[in-house]
Amino acid sequence: MFSMVDCYADMGQIGQDCPVREYNMDDLELDQVTKVISYHPRFLDHFLKTQNFIMNGDGPLPYDYRYYLAIIAAARHQCPYLVKMYEKEFINQGGNPDWLNGLDFIPPKLRAIYEINKILAHRPWLLRKEHIESLTRGKNSWSLSEVVHAMVLLSHFHSLSSFVFSCGLTQKLDGLSSPKLKTPPTVAAITSGHNSVTGSSAVADGNSLMHSAVAAGMAGAGSLPQYQPQKTVLSEITLNNNNHTNNNNNNSSSNSIDHHNHQLYCNNNAQSIAESLTNSGGVTGVVAAVTAAAFASSANAAAVLNKINAQPSATVEVLMERMKVLSQKQDECSEAELSNRFKNVEMQTAELPAAATVTPAEIPPVISHYIEDPNFQYQDFARRGAENIPNTFRIQDYSWDDHGYSLVNDLYEDVGTLLDQRFRCAYNLTYFTMGGVKNVDTSKFRRAIWNYIQCIYGIRHDDYDYGEVNQLLDRPLKMFIKTACCFPERITTKDYDSILVELQDSEKVHVNLMVMEARNQAELLYALREIMRYRT
Repeated sequence: MFSMVDCYADMGQIGQDCPVREYNMDDLELDQVTKVISYHPRFLDHFLKTQNFIMNGDGPLPYDYRYYLAIIAAARHQCPYLVKMYEKEFINQGGNPDWLNGLDFIPPKLRAIYEINKILAHRPWLLRKEHIESLTRGKNSWSLSEVVHAMVLLSHFHSLSSFVFSCGLTQKLDGLSSPKLKTPPTVAAITSGHNSVTGSSAVADGNSLMHSAVAAGMAGAGSLPQYQPQKTVLSEITLNNNNHTNNNNNNSSSNSIDHHNHQLYCNNNAQSIAESLTNSGGVTGVVAAVTAAAFASSANAAAVLNKINAQPSATVEVLMERMKVLSQKQDECSEAELSNRFKNVEMQTAELPAAATVTPAEIPPVISHYIEDPNFQYQDFARRGAENIPNTFRIQDYSWDDHGYSLVNDLYEDVGTLLDQRFRCAYNLTYFTMGGVKNVDTSKFRRAIWNYIQCIYGIRHDDYDYGEVNQLLDRPLKMFIKTACCFPERITTKDYDSILVELQDSEKVHVNLMVMEARNQAELLYALREIMRYRT
């Protein structure tokens, strides 16, 4: 069995002997959103394999059910792009056109799962084994295999809706508009990875995370390429397959070329980043003052972090220094302190508003007939003064690696392996660079993002120091992540453009991939735990 625990513990340590599946992008008919994902070809590989399997592969649910579940899952987050896409696919699969008139026109068996769809989308901690029991009994009962298949589909399209909105993609189906990208992606096979701990050829992977962000602040402005005009993400995505055609017989050479090309593309906008850093003021002096002696004790490390935190604006250079400080801390927190730090972050999250505070727009008429109880939305897991706050979901009690993985594979063969590879790929994605600076360990930042996303859903990783979240994620980024997870339909192109402004678009897309996958896993953990409770 693939071990996410082992993989995550060794996060970012990527070998060179795992083959990359090479796609001829010219032969793929990719929808616009998938083209954005293709910034990161290795993740795209896992994404397409998983999505194709759950939609078109062997499985307990009939095809019309699968595509209708995709429709109603996307509708919960008011995502017309996905709704319209899968309405067409539903018809292509021979689905009954009457079902597209709304929830009142579908079979009772399919209608019965809508309540679970609603809960999973907005407050998955409210799911109970009684919901599973109600589905599996009676005239129109579901088998447990069908329930698991449905849960995987629903969580997939809830989280994919988050990705669509968090990338700032608007929902105009004809000539879909998009955020302006500073650099177009060059799609090619990425440096391969092999997890030496698990012995698995599943990916512990090589792509970008925050790779462009910090480096621009460290490199000399005079040596950086010229800034290029903005281009739209969907119309200007370059599905460049040139690196595949001449190197099929030499994986090592191909990987080297692909990595080089990705670095060149990610540095295309470094000039403007360097200029913004030059104008930020005050940061360089702080970073330069940090020396190895400052990390001799935890007290000194804390003092350095406090000094950095005093700066009015945390640039990517400061982020790098914070990661360095945190990686060199040697003090260990007690269980009580770790618990308190989680509760502090959890309460701060509850008091944090969504990025868009304006009243949400009226539900688009094209999807309103797929939505019941539209006022049922996310509520903060831990609200100050609230009664009956749910118990924290502790990973030590129920984890994907120890419980969820095997349960999924038991009831829906092979999908657990596909999901496991996909989660790990998103979590471990890195080039060990930040904007051109090589040998940068971004694991602290990536882990903070992942664990913060799941904290929003009341999930605690017991061995993690949540104090690092406040050190590495600033308030605007937290607001964006919360909105992307909980109210994705409120995100605008302006929100996309206003966060992580020093990062390249490929890096922003990677953050949004982590939002998608961490949320996907959170929903599945709640769902699978209740299925386990129902079975025992």
